[in-house]
Amino acid sequence: MQHALGLSGEAATMFAITVALGVAGVVALFMALFWPRRWHMSLRIEVVFAFILTAIVIYGDYKSSATFHAYESVLPAAETSGVMYGGVLSGDGESAAFDRTVTVLAFQWGFIFFEGDGVASRNAMVAKPGERILFRILANDVIHGFNIPAVKLITEVDPGGTRLVWIRAPETPGRYLIQCVDYCGVGHAQMKAWLVVEGEGHGAEEKKHEG
Repeated sequence: MQHALGLSGEAATMFAITVALGVAGVVALFMALFWPRRWHMSLRIEVVFAFILTAIVIYGDYKSSATFHAYESVLPAAETSGVMYGGVLSGDGESAAFDRTVTVLAFQWGFIFFEGDGVASRNAMVAKPGERILFRILANDVIHGFNIPAVKLITEVDPGGTRLVWIRAPETPGRYLIQCVDYCGVGHAQMKAWLVVEGEGHGAEEKKHEG
């Protein structure tokens, strides 16, 4: 899985190559317009340029498909997430079905996770394997998406609105991508975070309490 934050990874490399080729194309266009008439781009250069662009498109599509299949290959068969429509949490009612509630502020361009005890973390949150988590998602600027591919969760929240969603954290420890899937401005591509699963599973803790 690629780095969720920062300017590294295949996506950033592909973007840099595309920008470089775009600049080269604009320079070639101005050269053709303003240099002496005897100068023109040779057919060989045009063919090579078109070949490189085609190769980039094919490679990008291949990597996107590979990433999608990698996500799909680890998705559990059981129900692991859901969206709760049209309701407000009622204290010990719906919230009692979950191990904890986390408030998520989505903003341009990142996520802040607020725990019940006032602890906040930016662009990463820690969960235990199998833990049942209720997210209360807020936005105060534009429409944002909230997608955790590993648990088949995808939703969006309007500015000024609230969306309640729940997940059961993956049983396998590791880092799982959280991303915005609604275009929300120039920083949208970097609006990502980690769901960090570590420690003993929720089921193991229940057995300890029973013992």
